Amino acid sequence: MKFTDGFWKLRDGVTALYAQEAYDIDAGDGRLVITAPTKVIERRGDTLNRTVLTVTLTSPLPGVIGVLVEHHQGGAEHVGFELARTEGHAVAVVGETEATLTSGDLTARVGRGAPWRLSFEREGRVLTSSEEKSIAYHRVEEGTHLDGPTVELLAAAAGPGARHYLAQQLSLGIGGLVYGLGERFGPLVKNGQSIDIWNADGGTSSEQAYKNLPFYLTNQGYGVLVDHPEHVSFEVGSEAVERVQFAVRGERLQYYVIAGDGPAGILERYTALTGRAPEVPAWSYGTWLSTSFTTEYDEATVNSFIDLMDEHELPVSVFHFDCFWMREFDWCDFEWDARVFPDPVGMLGRLHDRGLKVCVWINPYIGQRSRLFAEAKDRGYLLRRPDGTVWQWDLWQSGMAIVDFTNPEATAWYQSHLRRLLDQGVDSFKTDFGERIPIDVAWADGADPQRMHNWYTQLYNRAVAEVLEERRPGEAVVFARSATVGGQQYPVHWGGDSSSSYASMAETLRGGLSLAFGGFAYWSHDIGGFEGTPDAGVFKRWTAFGMLSTHSRFHGSNSYRVPWSIDDEAVEVTRTFARLKMSLMPYLLGAAREASERGIPVMRPMQLAFPHDPAVAYLDRQYMLGSDLMVAPVFSAQGEVEFYLPPGRWTNYLTGEVVDGGWRRETHGFSSLPLYARGGAVIARGARTDRPDYDVHDGLVIEVFPDGVGEREITVGAPGGHSARFHVEWTETRAVVTSHDATAPWSARIGPTGTAIAAQAERVELTW
Repeated sequence: MKFTDGFWKLRDGVTALYAQEAYDIDAGDGRLVITAPTKVIERRGDTLNRTVLTVTLTSPLPGVIGVLVEHHQGGAEHVGFELARTEGHAVAVVGETEATLTSGDLTARVGRGAPWRLSFEREGRVLTSSEEKSIAYHRVEEGTHLDGPTVELLAAAAGPGARHYLAQQLSLGIGGLVYGLGERFGPLVKNGQSIDIWNADGGTSSEQAYKNLPFYLTNQGYGVLVDHPEHVSFEVGSEAVERVQFAVRGERLQYYVIAGDGPAGILERYTALTGRAPEVPAWSYGTWLSTSFTTEYDEATVNSFIDLMDEHELPVSVFHFDCFWMREFDWCDFEWDARVFPDPVGMLGRLHDRGLKVCVWINPYIGQRSRLFAEAKDRGYLLRRPDGTVWQWDLWQSGMAIVDFTNPEATAWYQSHLRRLLDQGVDSFKTDFGERIPIDVAWADGADPQRMHNWYTQLYNRAVAEVLEERRPGEAVVFARSATVGGQQYPVHWGGDSSSSYASMAETLRGGLSLAFGGFAYWSHDIGGFEGTPDAGVFKRWTAFGMLSTHSRFHGSNSYRVPWSIDDEAVEVTRTFARLKMSLMPYLLGAAREASERGIPVMRPMQLAFPHDPAVAYLDRQYMLGSDLMVAPVFSAQGEVEFYLPPGRWTNYLTGEVVDGGWRRETHGFSSLPLYARGGAVIARGARTDRPDYDVHDGLVIEVFPDGVGEREITVGAPGGHSARFHVEWTETRAVVTSHDATAPWSARIGPTGTAIAAQAERVELTW
C-alpha cells in the first residue's frame, strides 16, 4: 500500500510520524534497545506529548539480525512464524557515537543522535540501510482508500475508526534487484511491483498467489523476512523507487535481515531459520497420472489408463484420484463413491499389485451434505463466527464449513479419517485449497483471524503430513497447493490452476522460480495446463517441461490428460522424456539431498546458480535442474527458443555437441529442447528407464564433462539407503574418477554419449 503522494506529500487522510533520531541506546544480553522519538529532542519540553518508537535489535541465528519496531507495547503479544533460535552468539557494543550488534558476519550499526540511521554491513560493505523517513508510524483516517483490493477488504472488515500501520523502508541500492515473495506468476524481478502477502485462489494468470511468503532475496548479498503471518504490504521500488517498503497494521513490526555469500548462502540461512524440506521417496519422482477434475471415471477407466500406459511403454508411478472419488456434494466425507468404486480396498490392492502408488484429493472443507458435517458441528470442530454460529457459504461446496485446526481435537478427528484411508491402501494426499480462509471468525484457540488467514495452510498441511509420516515413515508425500513461510517442510507443492496455453506455461515457470527463492525444494505443475484442453503443440512442449521438473503430473479440468488422446507423437514425446527422467534419478536424488541439507532447491533460478553473471539477472524462461543441467522449455508453436549459457563450455545433453557459453537461438522439434550440461559437470546416471524407485547403484554410470577445475565429490544413493561417494579430479587432458563405498559395478564416461569404461580397482581414468 502507498501512503505518500509523490516525494513530498502524504496522501489525503494519512499522517506519518518518523523515527528521527537514536536518542539513547541500551545494550545487554545480546541486544540493542534504541529509543527513537518522532522529533529531534532539543530540550526537555520536547519529550512531552511525543510519540516515541522503540527499536530493538536481536539475533536468532548467526548472520541474521532481527529488528523489532514498536509503538505501544501493551497490546497482545506478537505471534510470528515458527523460527529456529540459538542464544549467546550476538555481541552488542555501545560507543560514544554509535552502537553495533554483530551476529556472525553481519553487523547492524546505529548512529547516535539525528538523523536516524541504521545500516547492515558484511565484510565492511553496507548491504542495506534504514535512513531518514524510513521508519514510519502511519495513521489512516476512516474512509481513506489505499491501493489494492486486499487492503480495502481488511479495512472494511476492521470497521469504523482510524487505522494504524508501521512501515519500514530499506535502501535498495543502485542495480539492486529483488526476487521471491512467494510463488508469483508475474515478472521474476519484483522491482516496481506492489505485492500483498495474502493467500488467494486466483489461478496463475493473476497478481494473486497461493503461496505467499513475506521474504525477499536480493542480488546484493542479503534477504529480508518480515515475521508477520498476517497481511504484509510490499512496495518494491515502487512508492519510493530507491527503497523496498513493507508495512503491517498495528503497533509492532518485526523483520529479519539475513546476510549470505550469494543467494545460495542467504537461502541456507533462511531455511535454517524457517525449516528445510526433507528428502522425498524415489517413487514420487515418477509420472503422476490423474483422473482430471470433472471428467467421468470409474475403476474401469482407471485400469484402461494404466493398461494403455503399459501398452505404450510409458512409465507411471502414481495414480491420482481427483475430487469425484467422493460423491458429489459430499466433499469431504472421505468415503469412496460406491456407485463407481464399490470395492475400494480391492481396487487399491490391485493398483499396488501393478507397482503403483495411489494419491487421493482432499481439502479442509466439509460440505453441509457430508455425513461428517453434523458431527463436526456438534463437537465444535468447525470454524465459527464471533456469535458462535458455524461459518458457512456456498462457494465450492454447498453450505461448506472449514475445519478449525487450532482445535487439537478437531485436528485429531480430521487425521483419524486420513488414517482410515491409509489403512485402505492410499499412499498420498493432494491437499487442495486452504487459501480462502475468512477473517470474520473466532478461532478455537483465540488466534488473530488476520494471522490465521495465511497461517491456516501450515496447520492443514502439517496435520496431513504428520499422519503420512506416522503410517508411511520415510515415504510421506503431501501434494499441496497453498503454503506460507515454513511450508517447504511439507513437500511436494504444485503451481495451481493454469490455462492450456504457451503463455500460461511460461507464467507457471515464473511462479516456480519465484517460489524457489523461498527455499521450496520441490515443485510441480499440471502438464498441459489445468483449464481448457491444450492443443497438441502445447501438450507436447509442456510434457518436456513437466518431465524435467522435480515432480511430473498429468492433470486437467474437464478433459483427460493422457498422451494418446492428443496424437501418436505425444506418446513418443512422453516416452522420451519420462525415460530420460527415470535414468537421471541418481542425479536428482543427489540434488534433493543437497536441498535437505542446505536448503538449495532442486529447480534453481539462473540468478541463484550464477549470482556473479549480470546477464542472468532477468532470465525467467530457463532454469538449472540441480547444479549441472540447464533446461530451457520451448514456449512457441514454431519450436523457437532463445536462451543464455554462462561463460564456459556446455554440452548438449541430448546430442553430445559441445558449445561455448553465450546467447543462443535454436529451433527444436517436439522430442527435443535445450538441455545443456555445464562445463565440469558430474552427472550420476542410472540403468533403469521404466521406474524411479530402483537400485541406483546397479549399473550406475558417472558422466564427467570437460572444463572442470580441481576436484569434486558427489554422493549417490536413495533416501534411507546406502550411499556411495565418487571423487573426480580434473586436469587439462583427463579426469580421474574414484569410488568410495560402491556396492555394485559402476562405470564412467565422458559426457552423455561417450563410451562407458568399467571401473577397475575402484578407479577410472578418462582422457579428453
